[in-house]
Amino acid sequence: MASNKVIITCAVTGSIHTPSMSPFLPVTAEEIAEAALGAAEAGAAIVHLHARDPVDGRPDQSPEAFEPFLKIIKQRSDVVVNLTTGGSPYMSVEERVKPAAVWRPEVASLNMGSMNFGLFPMLKRFKDFRHEWEPAMLEGSHDLVFRNSFKDIRYALETLNDAGARYEFECYDTSHLHNLHYFWTEGLVKAPLFIQTVFGLLGGIGPHPEEVLHMKRTADRLFGDSYRWSVLGAGRSQMPIAAMGAAMGSHVRVGLEDSLWIGQGRFAESNAAQVTQVRKIIEGLGLEVASPDEARALLELKGADRTGF
Repeated sequence: MASNKVIITCAVTGSIHTPSMSPFLPVTAEEIAEAALGAAEAGAAIVHLHARDPVDGRPDQSPEAFEPFLKIIKQRSDVVVNLTTGGSPYMSVEERVKPAAVWRPEVASLNMGSMNFGLFPMLKRFKDFRHEWEPAMLEGSHDLVFRNSFKDIRYALETLNDAGARYEFECYDTSHLHNLHYFWTEGLVKAPLFIQTVFGLLGGIGPHPEEVLHMKRTADRLFGDSYRWSVLGAGRSQMPIAAMGAAMGSHVRVGLEDSLWIGQGRFAESNAAQVTQVRKIIEGLGLEVASPDEARALLELKGADRTGF
């Protein structure tokens, strides 16, 4: 697993932050495409993509919503495209998996366990919303369980494995690592496993350095040299977690899906700005940023010529 090449993933819009929270959050297909291309130019080897309704910005998991920006990105960049199967925690697994099933990307994200998903603390920071769905979505997370049962995960794997997809396994706690280990021993996923350990979201493991170490030790014990490790810090934890992980040998994920900020009280004006900042951290550690083709080799991806877009 040792390499001085660090894969930067950029998650450009997601479904958690809402349009009223930042004027820089990409919403339309054109904005999402330009955000992805800007992130790639800044050094991201992988872009993690969600779609949104272009009018009010709500999450949209219809395959048709993804098509316009997928075509643009494919024409203008060799960046690795990673399509979400997380969608929104308010959606069914069938709805969430459909874009990846249709477009057959090189990578699809996959959440590895059910969990409380507390977004309501953002109501303390943000008070003014342009669309009724935004505060309702945040308030509803008081009673939200993001369902990713063993049946759901198996459904996603059986739907997408035939497409030759690799996965960004999103693990929000150690139990999710054990869930992944179960599917690995069952033969439903194969190494190298791309494990995205997620820190700082209410309902999952926290962002303390001891918790990062605990996730790393657990993954090492369960998977040995059969995985590639990446880290994601939510909100203010984004850059500290990235720096900690990179210093310990991880790949990193940034982007406006995970944090709207570039510093204390300062909005990130683009996804590329966050990629540039984390790139400085990586290179300051004496490491190198992986190109898209280097990421393909590290993760053993099928290649952009075998996608459905």
